[in-house]
Amino acid sequence: MPEFHSKLQSKELDELFEAILVLKTKEECYRFFEDICTINELQDLSQRLEVAKMLKEKKTYFEIAGKTGASTATISRVNRCLNYGADGYNLVLKRLYDKSST
Repeated sequence: MPEFHSKLQSKELDELFEAILVLKTKEECYRFFEDICTINELQDLSQRLEVAKMLKEKKTYFEIAGKTGASTATISRVNRCLNYGADGYNLVLKRLYDKSST
């Protein structure tokens, strides 16, 4: 995979991502993210990941909105990222799928 250069890159974001990468367990993730994010921020992030998963499964916007409560604007944004974004959703979903297949 070619090296990726984000337009968002900054020293502060680099430090945040380094902090996330040192977490070793799901419990550590819960501890860190409960401290650093609001409940709504975490719910929004997890909702977007679920939307991405359902879009990859070829679910309709209607099905996705019904199951997740996501707005069509959110579903559309996630779909745009899946198709034209930085490939982050696809990377994570592939790794999660590969992990669950083993």
